[in-house]
Order: sequence, then structure tokens, then C-alpha cells
Amino acid sequence: MRFKKRTAFFFFFMLFPVAGYFLSNNSIKNISNNNYVNELGGNGIYEFGYAFWHNEIDYDKFYKTRNDTANIKVLRNLLSAPNATFTNDPLSIERQIISDSPERKWNVVLISVESYSGDYLKRFGNTENITPYLDSLIPHGLWFDQFYASGTRTVRGLEALSMAIPPTPGQSIVRRPDNDDMFTMGGVLKSKGYDVRYIYGGNAFFDNMGDYFGGCGYTVLDKGEIPDSLVNLTTIWGVDDEASFNFTLQQCDKSYNSGKPFFNHMMTVSNHRPYVYPEGRIDISPQTQSYQGAVKYTDYAINKFLKDAQKKPWFNNTLFVIVSDHCSKSAGKTDLPVDRYHIPCIIYAPQLIKPAIENRLVSQIDLAPTILGLMNLNYTSRFMGFDIYHMNPKNDRAFISTYQDMGYVKDGKLVILSPQQKVKMYQPDFITGANTLISTSDSLVKEAIAWYQGASFLYRTGRYKVKR
Repeated sequence: MRFKKRTAFFFFFMLFPVAGYFLSNNSIKNISNNNYVNELGGNGIYEFGYAFWHNEIDYDKFYKTRNDTANIKVLRNLLSAPNATFTNDPLSIERQIISDSPERKWNVVLISVESYSGDYLKRFGNTENITPYLDSLIPHGLWFDQFYASGTRTVRGLEALSMAIPPTPGQSIVRRPDNDDMFTMGGVLKSKGYDVRYIYGGNAFFDNMGDYFGGCGYTVLDKGEIPDSLVNLTTIWGVDDEASFNFTLQQCDKSYNSGKPFFNHMMTVSNHRPYVYPEGRIDISPQTQSYQGAVKYTDYAINKFLKDAQKKPWFNNTLFVIVSDHCSKSAGKTDLPVDRYHIPCIIYAPQLIKPAIENRLVSQIDLAPTILGLMNLNYTSRFMGFDIYHMNPKNDRAFISTYQDMGYVKDGKLVILSPQQKVKMYQPDFITGANTLISTSDSLVKEAIAWYQGASFLYRTGRYKVKR
């Protein structure tokens, strides 16, 4: 057979696998009300591929559910605030946020720190002196004493910090398809005329960060854009934190010199195995490759960054937010040990924010709306997080999760929603992480389902997207 004929046959036969990919989906197997029958009827290889590409677990299929309209009604009630006016759509949480004070065009530098557990800090009982600078900064900023991460991976932290949405079963939205044009903190500030950047010391291809942030209106700058002259050390994860911070300073200068306010979300990488960092910075040699050294180096790099920023003309008009993406360890002797989600968070702006210790229970998803609230911004919100200073303390809650277990912390109780429609309630020990099984409370279970099913519903139906 001649080459042209062979080629024609090749493309003809290729139509079949291509058609199989685009014209079929895993719902075709669902011919019965019995889930076991449907699962047995599925093609294992196809199901594996579908799970790989979609990175999610169908909440409605595997978890305890309620009516969507009833869930959104619960959420609207919990999200109501004196400065918020909801739309008439009963299936939407969209609301107009109107401040009673003039907007503040403050710059924002959000530093999300890799694997920074609360128990690294002296304030929370650590005796190794590995966060001397952050501990010393607490009396000079707005410090959140009871701040909890929503998950155990960086992409969960980035999802919570940017979208202010509770975790949904499976993988973070950052790694899912069709995650462009999401409603984000960066999108709000961009609509206000800000330069909006995501700055990462590694390769933004990792964990789909580049596609996600780029698709949501951020300018993505990773190690490929960081000049070699700034780099002291490179590992498999990326460049040293000093290089990323110095590059961030340059981006702040660039915006300031062009007369534009800026929001720079920067992600560190040095506090990660193999725990190596430049020589001569701290009193722990990088040769030890210990997490204590990596934590202390990141603390050193943050200190140096803020000292360098103090010399800049934009410093006095800038909020510096330092927050962890997640704890270094999440496993415990019980399901969802609450202490493994306790992370540090501080807003530092000596000319703008009065120092205080905030003792309220705060979720990672509350940070973005709280920052925008401190700035008195008027905007249309779809956030599921609270601006805690416009919210009744009785509604304070936190979300903690693994890939499958969804935890809801409120009133000193922990509700865990799991696959196979399982619901359990515990009395958690916030110090040791131990969970004691107790009888369920209908009101807390109803709220937990509303938050988690509601988040899945809003994402799945496109109600967390914005038109650009």
C-alpha cells in the first residue's frame, strides 16, 4: 500500500478512538438506580482516565445531600451581613458589598508560605526558636490566633486563598478542567485597576498553577522570569526564597513607578524537601537538610524582604499578609485531627492596621473577603468566605479536609462528611487532635451539608465563574 493510501487509512481508523473520547462519557453506564450495578457496568480503564482528567468526586453521588434550594437558603442566611445585599436568584449567593466608608487603594502583598505549621511558632509552644522573626512580628500586626487551613496540599491552600471557597471532594479546583474565569480576590482587585500577579519560585506548570491563575486574570511569573542574578540556589522545587522575594520587590517597584496599585500573591518553595538553602543565612547549616533549618531560612527570608520593603516609597501604603498554605503534617491518630490544620496568619501594615490579637475562629477561605473588607472595597461578591469584621461571631466556623473526608468545625464540634453518605460528629481536642465521637446535631449537619454541597453546586453549575 502506498504512503498516501496508508495515511488515509490511518486517519480513518484514528477517528474511532477520537470519537470514543469526545462522544462518550462515564454517565453512559448509569442505567440503574443501583450504584453497584452501574459501577460494575463501567470500563475500568475508561473510569481511571476519567478520574485522572477530572480530578473530582461527585458530591451528590457519594455524600449526604439536601435540596439545592434549601442549601443555598441556609448559605444566604449564614452569609448575610449589614453591608451585603443579595440578588433575587434563589440559587445564587451573589451579593453586593457596599462599604459605609471611602475605599482605600492599598497595595497588597500576599505571601503564602509552603508547609508552615502553627506548631513551628514559639507562640504555640515550639521551643526550637525556628521562627524568631515571625514570633517577634506578632505584637506589631493583626494576628489570627485560631486560623485553620482547609486542606493538606498547596493547591488546596491556593484555592482557599484565591477563591474563598470550601474544599470540594477530590482534587482542588486549581487542578481541575474548566477552572478559568473563577471568581477570585485577584479578579476583584483587577477590576479596581490593580496590577495582579502570581509569583512562584518554581515552575508554574506544577499543580496546574500557571493555567489556573493565568485563566483567572493573574499575570503568572515563575522561576523562568526570575533573573539569574537574583538566584543563590536552585533545587528541584525552584529557586531560593530570597530570589523570589527580591523579584517580588522589583514587581512592586514596577507597578508603583507606573502609578498603579498592585496585588502580588507570592508562593515560597524553600520549606520543602530536600530542605536546602543558601549557606551563611542562619545558624543551622543547610548540610543538615532538616525541616528546622528550612523553616528558619524561610523566616529569615521574610524578615529580609520586609526590611528591604521598608525602604520603598510604597511600603506605608501596603498590606503584607503572611499565611501558610497548609501544615507540614496532616496525619494523626484520628480522622481529620484539627490540630494538624492550625496555621499562622498575620496582616502587617504598621501605618494602616492597628496591631491586635484576633481570637475568633477563622477559616482560610475568610482571608480574602476580610482583606477586601479592611480596604472598604465595594464589589459584587460570590465568595463563600466571611469578612469576619462584618459577620456575627456566632457564625464563626472552619473547614478542614482530605481528598474524601469533609470536616466542618463550629461551636467546638466537628462534623465529618464521608463517602457512602456517612455523617459523624466529634468533640475535637484542639491541642492534641484527638476526636471523641458524640451524637449528631441536626442543625450543624444541615449547615455542613449546605456548605459542602453548596460549594460543589456553585462550582459545577458555573455560578462561581465571572464574565470577562
